[in-house]
Amino acid sequence: MEIQILGPLVLAHAGAVATPTAPKPRSVLGLLLLHADQTVQVSALIQELWGGSPPVSALTTLQTYVLQIRKCFAGLLGVPVSEVAKRVLVTVPGGYVLRVGADEFDLRLFEQLASAGRRALAAGENVDAAALLVRACALWRGPALADVRAGTVAEPRLKALEQVRLNTLEQCIEARMRLGHHQDVLAELTLLIAEHGLNENLCAQLMVALHRSGQRREALAVFHRLRTSMVEELGLEPSKRLHLLQQAVLADDPALEVAPRDDGLTQLLDHLVLQRARVR
Repeated sequence: MEIQILGPLVLAHAGAVATPTAPKPRSVLGLLLLHADQTVQVSALIQELWGGSPPVSALTTLQTYVLQIRKCFAGLLGVPVSEVAKRVLVTVPGGYVLRVGADEFDLRLFEQLASAGRRALAAGENVDAAALLVRACALWRGPALADVRAGTVAEPRLKALEQVRLNTLEQCIEARMRLGHHQDVLAELTLLIAEHGLNENLCAQLMVALHRSGQRREALAVFHRLRTSMVEELGLEPSKRLHLLQQAVLADDPALEVAPRDDGLTQLLDHLVLQRARVR
């Protein structure tokens, strides 16, 4: 069976696809999948569906939705609903547990690949890190549970997942830049900054990638756009590190041309800070 939530919700098995069509059962399934292999309390499911004003029939209605979800799994797997209730979507004291295999769930696979990629990046194993992180990022087909209505319980988890995705994208770009693939990441970084215009890490990555691609003027323009946006929207200046990076681009600092396999962005910015401290 394949279970996908990193984009639109998909349940598939042996070429067949089936998910609940009604919005509220989809919301129940989405919340159970966001907390796969953990108990989701009945109270949390009711809160997700109806907020602070559940109907008198909330518990009975929820049980009906759970039955509909079990029927979806039963149809896909070709087993009785009672078997699904024992092995897949299980009733436990106070709530329900949706049991999924790590190899059939895209979120679990993403977490495994991203974790392995981060470890490889920290160890300087940049080829392995890039391969793992590219695979992790490729699992995303859009925002998680893009076609499921998120209530007050699911929303914080979805926001946290989106932040993890962004962090993983940054690490993936970092690994590729360490391998000297500066021109290859320019389009991706430009799109990311269009969506996350105040993200200093992404802007720093784009500045370095542009500089190393022979586009110093464009690198400086990235800094000026960030500074203008931060001053206008937040009343803040970019960090000291970003200012030092701007000055390094202006001066065509040799530190910006470190051998790709040794060139982590954090290490580069640390070097610029230390270099400035020595000058003083």
